[in-house]
Amino acid sequence: MEVLIFDHMNECTEAEVQRMLPLVSEQRRQQALRYKHTFGQFCCLKSWIMLFEQVEMSRYRDVEWNYNDHGKPFIEGGPYFSISHCKEAIAVAIDAHPIGIDIESIRHADDDLIARTMNEAEQSKIKNQKSKIEGDREFTRLWTQKEAVAKMNGTGIEGFEQLQHILSKSRDFEISTIEKEKYIYTIAYGKLCSIGAEIQAADL
Repeated sequence: MEVLIFDHMNECTEAEVQRMLPLVSEQRRQQALRYKHTFGQFCCLKSWIMLFEQVEMSRYRDVEWNYNDHGKPFIEGGPYFSISHCKEAIAVAIDAHPIGIDIESIRHADDDLIARTMNEAEQSKIKNQKSKIEGDREFTRLWTQKEAVAKMNGTGIEGFEQLQHILSKSRDFEISTIEKEKYIYTIAYGKLCSIGAEIQAADL
C-alpha cells in the first residue's frame, strides 16, 4: 500500500495549472478544464500526477479511466486507487486490494448535520468532547472514516441511513486515521492489506 499526501497548497496557481496541463492524459485534461476555478483544476491535475508517478501505476498513464455505477474510477487490469482533496491537502492511496481514502479540513458541524450523519454512539462521542474545537475534530475524524469506507466499497455515500451505520456494521476492513493540525485523513482497506510508510509527495 502506498499513501501520498501533498499539502503545499500555496502552489495552487494558474501558472502551475498551465504547467501541468500538458503532463496529463487527454481524458484528465478535459476533466480538469471542466472546473471553473483554479483550485479544482489544480487538484484534478496534481492528483493524477501523484498517482501515475508511482511505479505500479506508471504503465497505465495513457489508459483511460473507467467508472463503476457509483462513479468510482478504476483502470481495467490496474491496481486499486483512491483520491481525495480538501482545501488543505490532496491525498492518493494505491493498493493491490480495494482501498479508500478521504481527507478533510477540520470542519464544524451543526446539530442537524450531526444527527443526520452519525449514529447515537457517535453523536455522544462528539458532544462529550471537552471543547468545541475537539468536537469539530471528532466529527471530522468520523466523517473521513465513513467516506473512506464508502470509497473502499465503491458505493459512495448512498444516503444518511447508510452513513450513520457504515462503521458499526460487521467489520471486514481496517481503518487508519492520521491527524494533522489543519486536516485529518483516513485510509480504509481490507484485512489482507498492510499499511506501508506514508510518502510526502510534495515535490512531484
